[in-house]
Amino acid sequence: MTGTKQVSGDSDSQRDRWDRRHGEAADLGQVARVLEQNGHLITPGGDAFDLACGRGASSLQLARLGMRVTAWDLSPVAIRRLSEAAAAQGLQVDARVRDVAQRPPMANSFDLILVSYFLERKLAPAILHALRPGGLLFYQTFTRQAVSDMGPANPEWRLADNELLKLFQPLRVRVYREEGRLGDLSRGCRDIAMLVAEKMA
Repeated sequence: MTGTKQVSGDSDSQRDRWDRRHGEAADLGQVARVLEQNGHLITPGGDAFDLACGRGASSLQLARLGMRVTAWDLSPVAIRRLSEAAAAQGLQVDARVRDVAQRPPMANSFDLILVSYFLERKLAPAILHALRPGGLLFYQTFTRQAVSDMGPANPEWRLADNELLKLFQPLRVRVYREEGRLGDLSRGCRDIAMLVAEKMA
């Protein structure tokens, strides 16, 4: 099962668990689907933030798209692997070990924020404040309506119907997909909700 980066519980035990997972992983993971499918909406040259970045496949993709990338994760192992990969590929990524739940980003810091498979509802206001006017939020995570066993078993760590829209309601929606269990379950955007939304001036 694919995990969701969580902040509930003791941060030391969370760090140890994710250090093990990131250390054992064979690769850097996958670029977030919401970024892969909607990267054409990005204007190069801005400041991007990959929140709870993991091993950094999406951070590297943001750098390839011409963004100045800041990436934070609780796991030192994940940050080390991302930093090594960025250096090997000649990409600039400011990767740091940081518990975003304890120390969220400052207001008006970024033109783009990416969140992938991380759900801490209390952080939504800080994420909104960290976006600059005109900035974009790219967000995806697991939903309670699912067609596979991917993701966390605890429903509290999954989104309710349309919850992602409600969490970031002040933003203007540009892309939203959440297909639940409708129609042909072998096709489409299943198991997750994805959002691209713009902070208006």
